Amino acid sequence: MSSQTAQLLDGKALAQRIQEELAQQIQTLQAQNQRLPGLAVLMVGDNPASAAYVRNKERACQKVGIASFGRQFPTETTQAEVEQAIQALNQDDRVDGILVQLPLPEHLDAVALLNQIDPSKDVDGLHPVNMGRLVRGEPGLRSCTPAGVMRLLQEYQIDPKGKHAVVIGRSILVGKPQALLLLEADATVTIAHSKTQNLAAIASSADILIAAIGRPGLITADMVKPGATVIDVGINRITDYEGKSYLVGDVEFETVRQVAEFITPVPGGIGPMTVAMLLSNTVQSYHQQHS
Repeated sequence: MSSQTAQLLDGKALAQRIQEELAQQIQTLQAQNQRLPGLAVLMVGDNPASAAYVRNKERACQKVGIASFGRQFPTETTQAEVEQAIQALNQDDRVDGILVQLPLPEHLDAVALLNQIDPSKDVDGLHPVNMGRLVRGEPGLRSCTPAGVMRLLQEYQIDPKGKHAVVIGRSILVGKPQALLLLEADATVTIAHSKTQNLAAIASSADILIAAIGRPGLITADMVKPGATVIDVGINRITDYEGKSYLVGDVEFETVRQVAEFITPVPGGIGPMTVAMLLSNTVQSYHQQHS
């Protein structure tokens, strides 16, 4: 083990700077008497974690000057009703970005709803058109969390080119687009997941290790190559023996930071970057609609 601890990749500070830059852009639009960029976040049901995420997104919109057109629907809302709301937002010239907050109640088909979103307003980057553009290496809206990871690597001058990147997790939201973005940046990419054999051996071969599987403390120090960059995408709420609740990632932070060269904290790492990239995608969509 190294006698020095890893340098923290401060996503919170970078996200703050990105939001300040977006706010300046929007102030310029206001000075030119142009309309503000608009974001609509749709939430169905009363999931407490989702409600907290939506509030954070709405506060961030307000902070930078993005108009918010969010809607909350009761749990029993039908598929057809949500689809109608999405179609109306597709036609609304004030709205540049549409996001459906996941997870949805079990009776709703999330994939079908996401596919209803106009790809040019798909600020979560999950529509098949935008995913296809990512696969082909064409410009388009990118999934917010993976885009936030890449922006954070860029900020700290961690170039993936020629390095072995291991992504643990294969979700459509993070794992798969993350692997494609790293491949686009000339990394050699391995995707591991819950069924992977010899996970520790694969993880410990990574120059850049990205944990996005949703299991608290999955990545331990013996699974990390000395000097590696460790990106923790996991956000897990756990309760200690005193009944106190707090957030942890997928990485056993205190031990891994003794081995890695760079590491993201939880909270304060990728979470703020995800929100920042959502706002950035909304402004990008606005400019594309006005080009």
